[in-house]
Amino acid sequence: MFGRYLHLIIFKNSVLDYLIFISTFLFGILIIFLIKKWILIRLRVWAKKTTTTIDDFLIDIFQSSFLPLFYFGVFYISVRNLTLHSILSRLIDILGLVLLTIFAIRFLIAIINYGLQTYWLRREKDTAKQRSLQGILKIIKVIIWGLGIVFLLDNLGFEISTVIAGLGIGGIAVALAAQTILGDLFNYFAIFFDRPFEIGDFIIVGDYLGTIEHIGIKTTRIRSLGGEQIVFSNSDLTNSRVRNYKRMDKRRVVFRIGVTYQTDLQHLKMIPQIISNIIRDTKDTVFDRAHFFSYGDFSLIFEVVYYVLSRDYNKYMDTQQEINLAIKEEFQKQGIEFAYPTQTLYISK
Repeated sequence: MFGRYLHLIIFKNSVLDYLIFISTFLFGILIIFLIKKWILIRLRVWAKKTTTTIDDFLIDIFQSSFLPLFYFGVFYISVRNLTLHSILSRLIDILGLVLLTIFAIRFLIAIINYGLQTYWLRREKDTAKQRSLQGILKIIKVIIWGLGIVFLLDNLGFEISTVIAGLGIGGIAVALAAQTILGDLFNYFAIFFDRPFEIGDFIIVGDYLGTIEHIGIKTTRIRSLGGEQIVFSNSDLTNSRVRNYKRMDKRRVVFRIGVTYQTDLQHLKMIPQIISNIIRDTKDTVFDRAHFFSYGDFSLIFEVVYYVLSRDYNKYMDTQQEINLAIKEEFQKQGIEFAYPTQTLYISK
C-alpha cells in the first residue's frame, strides 16, 4: 500500500523522487552546518594563535564565497534527481553559472586586495598609499568585472566575437577622443608605482612650489606657500622636472660676504679660518670650504659653502641666522668691517 504511494507520479516525478530530493538536500545542509559548526570554529581558534594573517583571510574568504556556493551545490545535486521541464532546468543551469561567476570574481578581487593591503602596503609602511590604492582597486574591479561578464555571456551562448569587435572599434574611437584622460590615468599608475613623490612631499615644478595634498586618477593637487591650491594633470607632472625637497637628506648652502678694501692682509688670511670655526661649532652642519673669491666693485668677496644636515627649511634658516650673527660678532672683535656700496670722489685743484 505504502509502496504504491511512493510510485505515485506528480508533475512527471514519483513521490519517491521527491523524497530522495528532500533527503539529499537536507543531508547536504547538515554537512554544511557541521562544517560551519565544528571545522570552521576550530580553524578560527587555530588561526588566532598564528602570527600570520593569511590563514584568517582564507577562512574568511571560504566562509563568504565558498559556503554560499555549497548551498547552491547541494540544491543543484538534489534537484538533478527530479525530471524538470527544459526551461526550468535551463534556468537552474544559468543561475548556477551566474553565481559561480559572481563568487569567482569576488574571490579574485579579494585575493588582489589582500595582496596589496597586506604585503605591499605593510612593506612600504606608507599610510598615504592607502588612499591612493583605492583608485587602483576601483580600476582593477572594473576590469575584472568586465572580463567576468564577457566570460558569462560567452558561456550563455551569446556571440561574443561580434560584441568584442564592436567594442574594439568603439574603444578606438573613445581612446582617440579621450587620449588625454587615458594619458593621465596611465601616468597615475606611473606615479603610484614609481613614487617620484608622495602625499606630504614639498616639490617645485617650474615656477610653482608647494606641498602635495592629493594624488588622484586624473589630477594631483598641491598646496602652495601662499595658501592657494594648485592643480596639475598627472601628465604635466610626469613630463616635468620635479624637485622633491622632502627626499633631500642634507641641504647645500652657498653664501658670500664682502669686506672693505681697507682690510689688511693679515685679517684677510684670518677670515676663512674664522668662518670655518664658526660653522664647525654650529650644530647639525658640515663645513665644506671658505675662500677669498674675487675683487668686487666695492668689496673683497669671500665665498662660503657648508651643509645643513636636515631637509627642514626652518632649520636651515635658523642655522644660517646663527652663523650670520656669529660672523658679525667675531668680525667686530677682530676689527674687520663689512663693505657696503660707496663712492670716492677725487677733486683736482
